[in-house]
Amino acid sequence: MVYTRHAIRLLSCCALVALAVTEASGLAAQRAATMGRAVGAKDPVILTFATVGDSRQDPVSFDRTQADPHSGQLSAQDARWLQNTHAFSRALHEISRQHPEFLFFNGDMIMGYGRAGVPSGWADSAPTLENIESADVVQTMVQYAFWRGMVAPLMEAGTYVVPIAGNHEVQCNSAHQRDLYNQLPCTAGKHARVENEIAWARNMGDLILDESRFMTLFQERPAHFANAKPALDGESSDQSKLTYSFDFRGAHFAVINTDPVGGDPEGVGLDSHAPSNWLDADLAAAKARGLRHLFVFGHKPAYTYDTSGTGAVTQRGLDVDAVARDRFWSVIETYGATYFCGHQHVYQITQPHRRAYQVIVGSGGSPFDVAIGESSAHPATDRQYVWATVQIHQSGRVDLVAQGFSDRFGPTRVLQRVRLIP
Repeated sequence: MVYTRHAIRLLSCCALVALAVTEASGLAAQRAATMGRAVGAKDPVILTFATVGDSRQDPVSFDRTQADPHSGQLSAQDARWLQNTHAFSRALHEISRQHPEFLFFNGDMIMGYGRAGVPSGWADSAPTLENIESADVVQTMVQYAFWRGMVAPLMEAGTYVVPIAGNHEVQCNSAHQRDLYNQLPCTAGKHARVENEIAWARNMGDLILDESRFMTLFQERPAHFANAKPALDGESSDQSKLTYSFDFRGAHFAVINTDPVGGDPEGVGLDSHAPSNWLDADLAAAKARGLRHLFVFGHKPAYTYDTSGTGAVTQRGLDVDAVARDRFWSVIETYGATYFCGHQHVYQITQPHRRAYQVIVGSGGSPFDVAIGESSAHPATDRQYVWATVQIHQSGRVDLVAQGFSDRFGPTRVLQRVRLIP
């Protein structure tokens, strides 16, 4: 049989379409087999997501189990890029094998803590190469690039990565600036900076939200995408890439910035404050659309975990302002949402008021909050690299499985199973 050139083109196009359909079907089959979603199951899983946070490394106070066994120091790679490459890459590999639709990363993916603006002096005279390399803005950008390179294989394998900003991304901490030439100093303490929010948007904005990637991965788009309204909670900067929400397959996902630039009526900064007014309206709208599954992701916990078990809690999360924290948690409770966060380098799940869950899963590679040999409230899990995997079933049931491996990089095991929604 002789084919015309037009027929050959047509056959080639059809083959490509068939290949794309086959690949998409193959990925769906992999997910079904891996997570127990086989067709005909009594209560199949309709959506799976994983969540973890805090993979950045610390150049000074790193955990000794993360050191190079020969030098006792950080590897040259991790000292340069400030990432716990060993722990985070293993977690990503194992998350990829579960084929979740999403990975929500709960902040502190970079060491950051600088002031990611261009020094004014560069306009007057050409900076040296040493000036440029040392500048906070350059350090910030290269750390983002390294992290994006680490998560790229996960996205190529079919999982959409949803980033959440942490304090290391948006705050400037004068005690941790690494600019050797002090070209753009910040004020004493930890304070959110507009420059850092802009750097976040430039490095993560393509993921918030990429409908084309959704179509490629899932053959469907997210619905009801909404950004934070300006100044609704006192913010004085653009929060559109930092606080936002969307619906997908009957579930609602809200991402919040817990360290926004701005101030309250008394002029107190909004560091360690959640956008409760925006979230209240957002979750109310989701409920009005008939959505039952509401998930909120932020960086700082509402209720700080006392890792010592002695009651000597150092306020590190939203509880630095108990009144504002209570307002935020009232919103979570009112709508029956589940709050996922990081900041503390540990795993813990609680029901602070015996209703809604707070899930701290900031155990992606940063130095553990519990030191080697230190007694803690939950020694079986306090020094484990942990991520949580959540499955939503067709019946409406929602299950969480916490999995991880020890600080000595032992075998991966299931640490806890929790039914979030019966």
